[in-house]
Amino acid sequence: MKEKILFIVNPISGHHDKSKFPSIVEELIDKDKYDYTITLTEYGGHAAELTKQAIDNEYDIIVAVGGDGTINEVATTMIGARQTFAIVPYGSGNGLARHLHLPLKPKKVITEVINKGVKAKIDTATMNGVPYISIAGVGFDAIIADYFAKDPNRGLKTYVKLVTEKYFKFKPEKYHLILDDKEEIDCEPLFISFANSNQFGFNAAVSPHASLNDGLLDVCVFKKPNLLAVPYVAERLLTQRIDKTHYVDIHKASKIKVLREKEDFANIDGEAVMMSKDVVVEINPLSLNILLPTDNK
Repeated sequence: MKEKILFIVNPISGHHDKSKFPSIVEELIDKDKYDYTITLTEYGGHAAELTKQAIDNEYDIIVAVGGDGTINEVATTMIGARQTFAIVPYGSGNGLARHLHLPLKPKKVITEVINKGVKAKIDTATMNGVPYISIAGVGFDAIIADYFAKDPNRGLKTYVKLVTEKYFKFKPEKYHLILDDKEEIDCEPLFISFANSNQFGFNAAVSPHASLNDGLLDVCVFKKPNLLAVPYVAERLLTQRIDKTHYVDIHKASKIKVLREKEDFANIDGEAVMMSKDVVVEINPLSLNILLPTDNK
């Protein structure tokens, strides 16, 4: 029996031209294995709607074709479903795709992952009930996520520009963390990340050894470096060695309570979401079926 596979394409994400994508699929997909359909998103939230329809219509594999926003929209809609999620990365950051060691070229994804890949299960998480796949956080990165969402320009240059503009005026707030109802931490960090996968995107690894299938979140408490240390910290982030510095403390937990001074934005997989003063972050073990390269089970 052939499997039914749906490609959900965001035609405008990542500023990459996807006009040739249908012809790539037609040329390379294994037609003995799949009956395929391609559909385009037309507005924000449409990818989630199309995913729900695909689940109702008994598709077997649902593929997000776009940037991190599209990928997150499709994936979070599929949590707990029997269907298998797959990624064709067309974004600028491609954080989840990089963590999973997926090819970043669409042709290779079709031939190496869609045609020959293996099905696996990964953890997902929630912050105050809002689901996410890779990383959520509070503090400075949540503020940057808000500004980044409002900026018409995407990509690493825009992100660096915003960080540079906002960094020196940012005053850390006080947080009280309770990990698995046992360990308690008081801190005034630059930001705190609750990492399911290892990176924000652009190869910036916030927790280099985070795992998507260990049933735990990496709680990364980042201290604010002084001006002279910023290039050093940035280099360590981009070379996956930030955990070797004294600027971050990494703890592991399946449930984290965050008590803070006021309601504020949180960063949920790159999207700025307003959250109440107190926040609960929880892991949802092995809750998403995903298609991976054969060497990355």
